[in-house]
Amino acid sequence: MALRLVQANFKARDDSALGRFWVEALGWVSRSGPGATSVAPAGFVWTDPDASACVDVIAVSNPETVKYRVHLELATTSASHRTELVARLKELGATPADVGRGDVPWTVLADPEGNEFCVLEPREIYRDTGPIATVVVDCADPRAMAHFWGEAMDWTLHGVTDDPALLRSAEGVGPYLEFLRTPHLKDVRHRVHLDVVPYRGDDQAAEVARLQTLGATLADVGQGDVPWIVLADVGGQRVLRPRSGLTRSLPPPAALDAVRRRAQTRNRRTTLP
Repeated sequence: MALRLVQANFKARDDSALGRFWVEALGWVSRSGPGATSVAPAGFVWTDPDASACVDVIAVSNPETVKYRVHLELATTSASHRTELVARLKELGATPADVGRGDVPWTVLADPEGNEFCVLEPREIYRDTGPIATVVVDCADPRAMAHFWGEAMDWTLHGVTDDPALLRSAEGVGPYLEFLRTPHLKDVRHRVHLDVVPYRGDDQAAEVARLQTLGATLADVGQGDVPWIVLADVGGQRVLRPRSGLTRSLPPPAALDAVRRRAQTRNRRTTLP
C-alpha cells in the first residue's frame, strides 16, 4: 500500500481570481464551482500514477495573517526564461516578497492572496518537473518528516540531511517534495495542506491505520461527514487522504459546492490568529 501526493490545497478570499492567476502562471487549466477552483495539467486524473501534483483553491472569509508552512517553487529553463516569467507573474498580480534571505539567486514573490512562492534559477535537477519544481514544507525535523513521508508514499528519497530532505515520485514525474528546516514554527491553523490519494483498490481504513502506525494522528477541522480523512503528519502538517477508488479528473461542480459549504462551516467555527 502507498499514497501519492496529488495537490497542494490553498485557501483564498476569491478562489476564482486566485485560480486564474495560477492557471496563467503554470500554463494549466482549471475547473471551478461555487467556492472552489482546481488548477491542473490538461487531462489530469488523480489515480493516474503518472499524474503531476496540482493546485486546489478553496474560498474562505478569513484574511491572510500568517506565513504558510507550505509554498511552491517554480522551475525555469534559462536566465531569460526566469526574467520573463518573473515579469509576467508581476503583470498577473504577483508582488515582490522580502523573507529576509538576502542576496539569493531565486526570486520570492507573493500571489494576489499573499501566498509566498519562489521562481528558481535554472537547475538541472528540475529540468523535467514541469512548471512546479518543488512543493516545500517548513518543518522542525526534516529527517523525521522524510522518514514518515518516505514510508507513507511510494516516492523515492533523493537526499536527506538535517536541513533539507528531498523526495520525488517513484515514476520520476512532477515536482519534488522538500522538507526544509525552519526555526520558530508557530502552532497555527494551516491554510495550506497536502492532499494525498491511494492507488486504486487500496482499503481506506487499512491505509489510515498504516499512517497512524507511522506517527500520523487524526485531526478534526470541522470537516463533518466527508469521504476523506484528515490527519496530521509527524510535524503537525495537516494531510487530507481522499477515499480509495477516487477516479474523477477534476472535482465536478456538485462536489465543489459541497466543499464550499464545508469550508464556510469551518470558518464559522475557527478564527485564525
